[in-house]
Amino acid sequence: MNHCGIRSERKLLFAHWLCKLFALQAESSRIKKEELEVEEAVVHHKLPAYVANMDRLGDSELDMTCSQRSTAHSLQSRGGFLSSFLSQSKKGPSRPTQPSGASPTQTGSMLLGKKEPANHQSAKGKEGAVSCKDGKSHFSGLATGELSSLQQRQKRLQEHGKERKELLSKGTSQGQSAEKKTDVSTAETEPCSEPHTEQAETTTKMPAGSAEATGVREEQPFIVLSQEEYGEHHSSIMYCRVDCSGRRVASLDVDGVIKVWSFNPIMQTKASSISKSPLLSLEWATKRDRLLLLGSGVGTVRLYDTEAKKNLCEISIDENMPRILSLACSPSGASFVCSAAAPSSISHVDFSAVNYGGKSMNQVPGKLLLWDTKTMKQQLQFSLDPEPIAINCTAFNHNGNLLVTGAADGIVRLFDMQQHECAMSWKAHDGEVYSVEFSYDENTVYSIGEDGKFIQWNIHKSGLKVSEYDLPSEATGPFVLSGYSGYKQVQFPRGRLFAFDSEGNYMLTCSSTGGVIFKLNGEEKVLESCLSLGGHRAPVVTVDWSMAMDCGTCLTASMDGKIKLTTLLAQKS
Repeated sequence: MNHCGIRSERKLLFAHWLCKLFALQAESSRIKKEELEVEEAVVHHKLPAYVANMDRLGDSELDMTCSQRSTAHSLQSRGGFLSSFLSQSKKGPSRPTQPSGASPTQTGSMLLGKKEPANHQSAKGKEGAVSCKDGKSHFSGLATGELSSLQQRQKRLQEHGKERKELLSKGTSQGQSAEKKTDVSTAETEPCSEPHTEQAETTTKMPAGSAEATGVREEQPFIVLSQEEYGEHHSSIMYCRVDCSGRRVASLDVDGVIKVWSFNPIMQTKASSISKSPLLSLEWATKRDRLLLLGSGVGTVRLYDTEAKKNLCEISIDENMPRILSLACSPSGASFVCSAAAPSSISHVDFSAVNYGGKSMNQVPGKLLLWDTKTMKQQLQFSLDPEPIAINCTAFNHNGNLLVTGAADGIVRLFDMQQHECAMSWKAHDGEVYSVEFSYDENTVYSIGEDGKFIQWNIHKSGLKVSEYDLPSEATGPFVLSGYSGYKQVQFPRGRLFAFDSEGNYMLTCSSTGGVIFKLNGEEKVLESCLSLGGHRAPVVTVDWSMAMDCGTCLTASMDGKIKLTTLLAQKS
């Protein structure tokens, strides 16, 4: 019995010894495995060449190197790397040490600027402390193995960091060498980020600095954001106007084709109509911007609904004065003025060579009428002194109390719309007046005439010039488009020839290749050209400038039926 008991006791001891042996072997294997993982992690810390040498690569070289990598890996590594530099420039110098138990992916992500949870390291530290207090040999051995592997990893990181620092320190001051800190990995990885940060800031600031040095930014008041083309017309444009909301455009060509189109967010035709009778004028209704006023060459005015795509009504003005040369709707939308004129010996478009250098041939009788928009009934007829004359252009001020007109006799007239009478008039141009507008402060009016003059007038003193400028013929008209075999198309101005920005400091005009923006300065005798919009192959015959949206929208329409829509961003000084 005793012998059996001794044998069983020996078996138990042997079994217990075997268990310990297996446990120690397993623990030893586990330690070796962790050491291998740490070594693999250290190898993984070596950054790619395009990252380590990033300060010596140009943008094109960097893009080419990055494009050689896979798309997913490139986006992950490069994006994380750049974002870390943006964030490190604003962070403190201390960063947590990478735990030894972290996977290679986590270790690499730390160098790429990806943050490790703060409680992760503290939890590891607490585990090591508790294990030592327990007195168990295998836990203490594990702690010792972790400590040695951590020291080995830090040593290798230190050597690797020195190599990286030598590459990055070329061309930078030596005063940015690493300071000794308790965390070795922090001391070696943090200084290398500073040269990259400084380089990124320098790259960002250089264009602005160079622009300021050359004065480009100061001289350029607008930035061209985009330029789009509307090409639905197939003949020369006469009118092109943006509505009050700044979202839709109405355009009219010499063939009587009307297009209503939007450009935000995409360019799209909303309505299209072809008139059987020739159309000579176009105007948006002020309040209900879905309505268009259309003046014909047969003495009628139509009210066109752009959403219903139909004519709401058509009124006859005067059979003896069939040409409706100009329409202007009051800001309140309650009424509109209509300019009717007798037939002329010349048309608005002539397809033969015309001698337009002499006096105007459009000095025919005309009348100026006021109509009620709701009832579409005539309210009154204005008196035109010294004699009835064709009114070419009309414009209201901001509240509709004043109306300025330009006539074929070269006279500018200012009407008091409360008294419905002409307050003052003066001889403005030698020849016809083609276009008139109020200034921004409405203390003056501007006019362009057949004589090629662009003149600013004081409305408080009749006939007092504030400024006068000479414009090229391509800005004032008549506009000429030449072709093969002596073909020549001549178009006399009908639409708006100039438009102002929101503050009245800049003016958009026509030219042979596109719109041109001038700076208005009363002290200078010559207009200062600021920006040429370009984009046209035929002469631009009418312009418009809307500031209803966040960015300014410039419209330039030409004789080949093309309309350019240019979006500008004003640079505020």
